[in-house]
Amino acid sequence: MRTFFITASFLLTLSSMTMAAQIYKWVDAQGVTHFDAQPPQGQPSTTVVTPAAPASKPKVPANSNVIGDQQGIDKTVKKQVAEQQAQLKVFCEQARTNLAQLQNNPRLREEIDGEMRRLTDQTRQERIIEAQKQIADNCQ
Repeated sequence: MRTFFITASFLLTLSSMTMAAQIYKWVDAQGVTHFDAQPPQGQPSTTVVTPAAPASKPKVPANSNVIGDQQGIDKTVKKQVAEQQAQLKVFCEQARTNLAQLQNNPRLREEIDGEMRRLTDQTRQERIIEAQKQIADNCQ
C-alpha cells in the first residue's frame, strides 16, 4: 500500500512537469498540423503559448450569491401574488354583492349628474349580465 502511494505521488509530480513543458506546432508536407513536446528535425515550428494556471482562490460556492438573490426575488413575487389574491377576493365579494342587489331589488337607483334616478329594467338586466360575466371570468 505504501508503494502505491509513493508511486502515485511520483506520477503526479511528473504529470505537473509535463503540463508545464513547451508545446511545438508545425505543418508537414501534406498540410497536416502536428502538436508535440519535441520540435521536428528539419522543419520550421512555432512554440504554442499555454495559458498559466489561474491563481487559486478561496472556495466559495459559485451560486451562493445567486441563491440569495433568487430567494429575495421569490419573496417579492410571493408577496405580490398574495396582494393580488387579496385584491381579487375583495373584488369578487363586491361583485357578488352588487349582483345580488341587482337581482333582488327591481327599484335600484343611481346618482347621475347629482340626481338620483331609477334604473330601467333594460339597464338593470344589462348590468346583471355584465356582473355575471365579471364573476365568471375573475372569481371561482
